[in-house]
Amino acid sequence: MIASLTGILKQKTPHSVIVDIHGVGYEAIVPLTTFYQLPSQNETVHLWTYTHVREDALQLFGFSTVEEKNVFLLLLGISGIGPKLAINILSGLPLAELVAAVKKGDIAKLSSIPGVGQKTASRLALELKEKILTVAVDVISAGPIEEKDARRVEDAVSALVNLGYKSPLAKDAIKKVLNSRNGESGREGFPIEELIKETLKVLSRT
Repeated sequence: MIASLTGILKQKTPHSVIVDIHGVGYEAIVPLTTFYQLPSQNETVHLWTYTHVREDALQLFGFSTVEEKNVFLLLLGISGIGPKLAINILSGLPLAELVAAVKKGDIAKLSSIPGVGQKTASRLALELKEKILTVAVDVISAGPIEEKDARRVEDAVSALVNLGYKSPLAKDAIKKVLNSRNGESGREGFPIEELIKETLKVLSRT
């Protein structure tokens, strides 16, 4: 079982990547959420992987975070969901939004994902509601961005991208910082400079 890959990113597409490890190229199918966080070609990349074995094929699936991989594995445990549909589900919504939709039982949002009908969406909400709490704690704690914070987040993301961080990674870290201030009187006047400073601390721990 190949649990992870660390090597040189030789090729990337929205569907798959090829990682070179000591002259051997490993192809892994990835969701769009992982694709958006990949480094440039010929740079070092790390992926958490799942090895899917069938009678006629052996496939690798790659993920940028262990939480994403764990949610993928939960999806495979639902009747009627195979690896291809599980990847589509992860590609259809940012992980935080997917987790939030499952927690709330938001059938409309879940069924908006390509390939997911009402019945499958209902199974997702029913079967994952409790299980997803055990594998995506960091994602859940990040939570959705409130509308009043949207402009501040946009400005902070832009600044962090200019510093070299990938946009999805920066956005997730900013959400964690903002949500950590829930209930604090100072959140409304949280200066953008302080938001960026606190987010950089979070990013340094990832």
